[in-house]
This record gives sequence, structure tokens and C-alpha cells, in this order.
Amino acid sequence: MQRRTLLKLGVVSTAVLVLAGGAAALLSPGLHEGRLSPAGREVFRAVGRAVLDQSLPREEASRNDALNGLLNRVDELTLALPPHAQAELSQLLSLLASAAGRRALTGLGDEWPLATEVRIQQSLQEMRLSGIVLRRQAYAALHDITAAAYFSDVSTWPQLGYPGPVRI
Repeated sequence: MQRRTLLKLGVVSTAVLVLAGGAAALLSPGLHEGRLSPAGREVFRAVGRAVLDQSLPREEASRNDALNGLLNRVDELTLALPPHAQAELSQLLSLLASAAGRRALTGLGDEWPLATEVRIQQSLQEMRLSGIVLRRQAYAALHDITAAAYFSDVSTWPQLGYPGPVRI
């Protein structure tokens, strides 16, 4: 392939991805009125399973409760974001909720609920180390929001060895 053909292919691919992401955001927003939409909840539940794997309870019912608590705290976090940040996060989640966006940004072929923790962890690691800034930024947003929302709850502090704030 010639260099010009490759450049044209890159520009066309980027335009298609942007249009697909925009269409996905209109059809299935990641946030609705500042809270996670069903699609956004699906993404964060899967990312939570992977990022917090060793921190989550082992028993299935307790694990589900912990993940539901995480999603509720992510809702609280997103409600506190300024409108422009909510819009950007909504677009990211919309893109990740779509099959094409999930594959392009994460390299993950499986749908979020069907993907194993190990496969999601591998995809997140690939994003973290990617030479593409957008993938690294998406990773940072997913990781940081997940960790902050989970470990902001007092019940998770003992797992960190954090005794809580010093009482005077």
C-alpha cells in the first residue's frame, strides 16, 4: 500500500468511528440526566469486575451487592461532574457500549457481561499501554472513576488497611 492510500484509509476510518460514536451516543447515551444509563451501567459493572477483582467479595451475592453499590456511587460521582464532563463521559460510555466502539477502543470482542475478568483486564492493560492517547485517556477515566467510587465507601477501607480519618 502506498503512503497516501494508508493516510486516506486512516482518515476515513477515523471519520467512520466518530460518526458511529456520535450515532451511538444519540441512540444509547452513556448517561441519562447525569446518571448511568443501562448501557453505562453494563460497562462500569464489567470494568468494576476486572479492576476490583481481588478487592470484591468472593461470595456471589456479596459480590453483586458490592458491584451494585459501586454503580450507585458512580451515579453520585457523575451527578457531581460539570455538564461538559458529563457529556464527554456519556460519549465515552456510548462508544464503549457499542460493539464497534468496544472493539476499537478496548480490543474486546465479547460483550461486556459475557467477557471474563481476565479478558477485560488484558484489554484494559492494552489500553493503558497504548500508543494512542485516546485509548490511554479512556483507560484512565474508567480506572479512576471505578476505583474512586468503590474505595470511597467506608466498608471497603479495611481491605486497603486504611483505618479511616484521624479523630481528634
